[in-house]
Amino acid sequence: MYFRAQKKLQGEVSLSDSLDADGEGGSLSILDTLAVEDDLLEELDTRDACRKVRLCVERCLDQREKTVVVLRYGLNGAKPLTQREVAACCGISRSYSAAIIETKCAKDTLPERVYLL
Repeated sequence: MYFRAQKKLQGEVSLSDSLDADGEGGSLSILDTLAVEDDLLEELDTRDACRKVRLCVERCLDQREKTVVVLRYGLNGAKPLTQREVAACCGISRSYSAAIIETKCAKDTLPERVYLL
């Protein structure tokens, strides 16, 4: 029975398996040889944060506020607009669009580059 179970696992390799050992007891594992982009974890973290921001905007803001925030920060995948452009699109004053953004978005909550992800 044991040999049948081992036969199923015959082709599997662990990332911690040793590839080579030196004379001093140190070993080189498969994980040590894999190349990972340095910014991969940061990119994944940014994507997760952006997803949370979009979800929060969808749930927490009314339609006008949501429109202003989405246009200002480019949450719809488009280029972020200036406050003046947002005001023109929504038919409100620039100062009112600025007030919505200031009151509804805590400082540094919505990153300027959310639209990239």
